[in-house]
Amino acid sequence: MSLLISIVLLITSLLLVLLILLHRGKGGGLSDLFGGGVSSSLGSSSVVERNLDRLTIFTGVLWFLCIVALNLLINH
Repeated sequence: MSLLISIVLLITSLLLVLLILLHRGKGGGLSDLFGGGVSSSLGSSSVVERNLDRLTIFTGVLWFLCIVALNLLINH
């Protein structure tokens, strides 16, 4: 079980770094590197930014829950 949680933790960590870099004003602005990236290809930028925020928050919560679960499994 701890191996599965460790794998999920690794995947969510990498995904979280990528999602933070995709944010326009908060990260490195990686979406600008590809000619506007996500916002130019999917329509209104406010909707895309909101969905990107939601996905980043969901990934962050999943990352946090994996850390808590892994800590509980290791300590018991």
